[in-house]
Amino acid sequence: MKTIYRIFCAFSVICALTACSDFLNDQVPQGTLTQDEVKNPEYIDNVIISTYAGLLSIEDMNASFSLWNYDTRSDDAYVGGSDFSDGEPFHRLEKGVGVMTTDWPFSSIWNKLYSFLSRVSLSLDMLASADQDNAIIQQRTAEMLFLRAYGHFQLKRLFKKIPFVNKPNMQESDYNNLSNTEYTNDEGWQQIINDLEAAYNVLPEAQTEKGRPTKAACAAFLAKVYLYKAYRQDDPATNQVTSVNQADLQKVVEYTNPAIYTRAGFGLEQDLHNNFRPEEAYENGRESLWAIQYSKNDGTTYGNLNFSNRLIVPCIPKVHDSGCDFYKPSHNLVNAYRTNSDGLPRLDDFADVDYTVGSAETVDPRLFIAVGVPGTPYMYNPTFMMSETNAWSRSGGTYGYFVSLKQNVDPALTDMYLFLCDSQWASSMNRVVFRYADVLLMRAEALVQLGQTPDGIDLVNQVRERAAGMMTGSIVSTYPNKYGVHFAVGKYNGAYSKDEALKIVKMERRLELALECERFFDLVRWGDAETVINKFYSKESETMSFLSGSYFTKNKNEYLPIPFEQMAASNGHYTQNCGEW
Repeated sequence: MKTIYRIFCAFSVICALTACSDFLNDQVPQGTLTQDEVKNPEYIDNVIISTYAGLLSIEDMNASFSLWNYDTRSDDAYVGGSDFSDGEPFHRLEKGVGVMTTDWPFSSIWNKLYSFLSRVSLSLDMLASADQDNAIIQQRTAEMLFLRAYGHFQLKRLFKKIPFVNKPNMQESDYNNLSNTEYTNDEGWQQIINDLEAAYNVLPEAQTEKGRPTKAACAAFLAKVYLYKAYRQDDPATNQVTSVNQADLQKVVEYTNPAIYTRAGFGLEQDLHNNFRPEEAYENGRESLWAIQYSKNDGTTYGNLNFSNRLIVPCIPKVHDSGCDFYKPSHNLVNAYRTNSDGLPRLDDFADVDYTVGSAETVDPRLFIAVGVPGTPYMYNPTFMMSETNAWSRSGGTYGYFVSLKQNVDPALTDMYLFLCDSQWASSMNRVVFRYADVLLMRAEALVQLGQTPDGIDLVNQVRERAAGMMTGSIVSTYPNKYGVHFAVGKYNGAYSKDEALKIVKMERRLELALECERFFDLVRWGDAETVINKFYSKESETMSFLSGSYFTKNKNEYLPIPFEQMAASNGHYTQNCGEW
């Protein structure tokens, strides 16, 4: 059992110390801690567990902290659902047109992430009043700095211009006077880095409770933030990448040093699918650097289940008839897994005819880990064979017949790891936030940008070697014999220019991390969003009519607008993102 999330919610203890509300004050306490007692290392977890609990309880299916709802702006996926009115603001966001600052999803995710940060701030203030020489207090402070960095990182990827909640003992007047331009774009990334570097110096190499971050998890997070920071957007009037900073890239190399991870026992799983299995034998595996921990049978009504991904469950005849069928993989993504005669991705050379099972073309086996394709079994269970019928598409095919797999669970595991809760489905499967394959590819990208292309390509080949091994040693290795698919995965050989190597790294990130909610943010980080997404719109709208009229506007659609209600309540302290919102 994942004990870090089983501990009773201590938020009521915190509220008792800070006079939260009349409702809470009217309750008869079952057990209390004094202000002095709560500073004791023996009791401090009763305070900060509420912060960890916020990773589960504050987000929801419409404002998932994985940000899958917002990754549907990329070429990897469509929003899906029943029709355009089903989550209409997300569909407008997907098309890039008609987006309004008053659209509810923007305030929803903004409010939830800042609610999470408020818990972090309260925990840090409590920790600051405790014995700073105590090792437990030091470690718990490092954990909270890691979580504060996580909240700010998610907000910055979404909104760019954000207020930072990073001062001690903030009062109401402090919050009322926060500015979202206190720091430049570069300085904003540095605030997140400051928290992480302070945490990195303290966090241990291993944690007894798996939900707590380790030194390796913090290193991976640092590498990611430095990689974002490296692609400088120095002009406040645009979202253009103006330069790529070499010093930041060197930091990426420093924090992706393989020794940091191997000495802690991290590495690649033999089968990519093992990262997306709910069984205890697979969760928190050797590739999972840090994951959000969900649980079941923990004394709560439904367990601390993953409700954030419940909209992604498809319609499964006689099983998931109520599945909402969102986050639908795109044809463009499926076609990206085609391989040439050398077993390498075709990069820009996509065929005019979409890939289907039974085609003579070869594909990378990772396709079937990310995407449920008609003609193959859903979640690898032949009882549930997917087909191009309305039974497998809530929209009647409007958003296609592909299904996201990484967030879903085999229906045969219903009532074990998959549960029907209030007419919708949720699971106890962890959500991996940082995994080792991402570390390898971040290192590859930094090395290539620094001109060390052979070393970067070697790291890409490490990831591809795992993919090649999956042709004979994975959950999908029987697909060629059973379903008529053809696998081919090769390694890159020879000399490549920097531009060629970057194209290779970017494609490998797409194939390896597909539908893990990274694609859109990668495109923005690279400065590729306008070109890639408008090309996607042009091609996909030929067959996916709902994309007709879509357009990505440069220097606008890279980020969400600051929500109208936040602008209105800021007393003039907030500045709207560029793009004439």
